[in-house]
Amino acid sequence: MNILVTGSSRGIGKAVAEYFLAKGHVVYGMDVNPTGIQHVNYTHFQSDITKELPELPEMDILINNAGVQQENDIDVNLKGTIRVTEKYAFHKGIRSVIFMASASARNGAEFPEYVASKGGILAYMKNVALRLAAYGGTANSISAGGVNTPLNAHIMNDPDKWEAVLNETLLHKWAEPEEIAAFTYFLSVENKSMTGEDLLIDNGEMLKSNFIW
Repeated sequence: MNILVTGSSRGIGKAVAEYFLAKGHVVYGMDVNPTGIQHVNYTHFQSDITKELPELPEMDILINNAGVQQENDIDVNLKGTIRVTEKYAFHKGIRSVIFMASASARNGAEFPEYVASKGGILAYMKNVALRLAAYGGTANSISAGGVNTPLNAHIMNDPDKWEAVLNETLLHKWAEPEEIAAFTYFLSVENKSMTGEDLLIDNGEMLKSNFIW
């Protein structure tokens, strides 16, 4: 199948692209940065999703992963994602559209514009699911909590901050990018009946509470 992954040069997007390549799919990556992925079935477009988008063959699966934090969040995370989806998703061959939202979209616990952009992704995902049903396709989102990526290096490399964030989770850890990639593959390839839903992967951070009696 043809797979489009935005934000594919590092972190979750790179892990997703590599996971699909390992499964034998043809992957098209899109990112403002160059890529380190070298594979016969991988084609990279150094593109900004808020600007002109390249012409591509029809995609079977679209994975909206590109995003920023405290840097034109609504323009990139929400409006850019809408532009990509409207251009590539709606056709007879579409199988699935996946959106990388955030646990912050559920609890509001981050920077204001970032939270607003990711909350908008959740609402837009449901709108896409409604319209994609006419083509037999599904649309779902993944809301990850902490993930061990270069974007979070400033926390991971600070022992005090690192211990503090781990203490906010039930399992005392963050997810690996490869875990998110595996969930992405299941939702887009194996899944045939779940649509319009958001999957929370946060090591129990949202659930953690202290019961006082």
